[in-house]
Amino acid sequence: MANRNKNVKGYVSFILHAHLPYVHHPESEDYLEEQWFFEAASETYIPLLKRFQKLVDENIDFRFTMSLTPPLLNMMDNKLLQERYIKYLEKHIELAQKECERTQYDDRINKLSHYYLDRYTEDLRFFKEECNCCLINQFKKFNDLGVLEIIGCGATHGYFPILILNEKTVKAQIQLGVQAYYKYFEKPLKGFWLPECGYVPESDKYLREFGIEYVLVETHGILYADPTPLYGTYAPIVSPDGVVAFGRDLESSRQVWSSINGYPGDFNYREFYRDIGFDAPYEYIKPYITYNGVRVSTGIKYYRITGKTEEKDVYNLDWAMDSINRNAGDFFDNRVRQINYLSKHTENPPIIVCPYDAELYGHWWYEGPDFLYTLAKKIYYDDCNFSLITPHEYLTKYPNIQQSTPCRSSWGANGYSYVWLNGSNDYIHRHLHVAGDRMCELAMRYPNLPQDSLKRRILNQCARELVLMQSSDWLFIITNGTMVDYAKKRVKDHVGRFTKLYYMMLKKQSLIEEDKLDETNMLFLEDIENKDDIFPEMDYMIYY
Repeated sequence: MANRNKNVKGYVSFILHAHLPYVHHPESEDYLEEQWFFEAASETYIPLLKRFQKLVDENIDFRFTMSLTPPLLNMMDNKLLQERYIKYLEKHIELAQKECERTQYDDRINKLSHYYLDRYTEDLRFFKEECNCCLINQFKKFNDLGVLEIIGCGATHGYFPILILNEKTVKAQIQLGVQAYYKYFEKPLKGFWLPECGYVPESDKYLREFGIEYVLVETHGILYADPTPLYGTYAPIVSPDGVVAFGRDLESSRQVWSSINGYPGDFNYREFYRDIGFDAPYEYIKPYITYNGVRVSTGIKYYRITGKTEEKDVYNLDWAMDSINRNAGDFFDNRVRQINYLSKHTENPPIIVCPYDAELYGHWWYEGPDFLYTLAKKIYYDDCNFSLITPHEYLTKYPNIQQSTPCRSSWGANGYSYVWLNGSNDYIHRHLHVAGDRMCELAMRYPNLPQDSLKRRILNQCARELVLMQSSDWLFIITNGTMVDYAKKRVKDHVGRFTKLYYMMLKKQSLIEEDKLDETNMLFLEDIENKDDIFPEMDYMIYY
């Protein structure tokens, strides 16, 4: 257990949800959206891996749980994106070298320029030499060591509470998610991150069918469960179908997420929105922003939050570390008090579940990975009444759980699907449902086609287009008003490609009956297979 102390009265479980939508555009390098992955790699995934390694090297026993969603795994394993990430790093190294010259007018800023040069240079070395250009290798190492429990997620983060109208589409999301996990990891898969924490009881039987032991749900999914759980979110519950649900703890979440008094708002931390992509002279920065000259963030940021002021002070790494130590100590002290109180009122030692988007740690909150590292060391060395634990370890220690059905729920604004079903995006759902029904129709109409059949190839691509259009990210982006045109285009593209393939299969023409395609349709198929190449092992029969 991740604590040297014997006086353990309870546990804390950190769950980091690492997810990005599948963005892959071999046809052009001009898609800004591909940088979502590159930024997350440099600012979240590599920093987390380095902190995990540092804890291992220092013989610190720790536990974290982390989902790596199938789209993210597919992007990490994609050769083209690996090559483009190397180009991204090389370009940032070039920019940082120029910054070391440009910023000599200010010693404090120049010190940060050299810091960024060192950091991007080290990222490139780490990615090439230690990861062999695939970050999955490093995550697998920590999963095998038992300090990191990797859990699964739906195929493309499809939102279960809406897709459940056709249960086969939810089953397929689960099945593909489980298959993606076992493609890269050997340890038995026990946990599953429900996309957007969207819980519906109907999905439990499929989760159990594929060996899932537990899921994570939003706070009210536990508090409004039936019957009412005796210990709130501080003990898991098990559904009638045998799926265990852990609920998010509100108190610990507010300390990190709150825009008013959350840790990431500390005035000593790096200011996310102040970037040389917007500050540097236009002609100078133009080669490092978008192809059409629109200013965007580069990742090189010289200022700290400072306060609610336009006059930002220069970022200071030492001051930021002081705040990290102070915030880690505050989180630690609050959990000690919380555990001390809760342990008097629960049958088993209480568990405080702290789920977050992984990208909060590093990308949005630059100092987040160091916060986790510092906190893990403090929990290990300091006298306290709790340990870090994974949900699976907790269930192994305390298997007697109250049976109760979690409430239909999600996280996000209002907690009941609003983000993914509202006036701005509701028109999309009829297309998702029609396509889901049509996919099941095709599987029933053409069951178990030969492996080398052209029809099977078309049907497998139909399935890829379906799961890509089902991504909850497009609905989320439209609701929040960011990159809306891109999200709408992605939905339109996948619906259009699916529909064309669907009618291609149903059309009674001699070529397709002979398992052939004319040149135009073959070029179309090859083109979208190249662009939408997620799940190379796709088998359309999951919809049978």
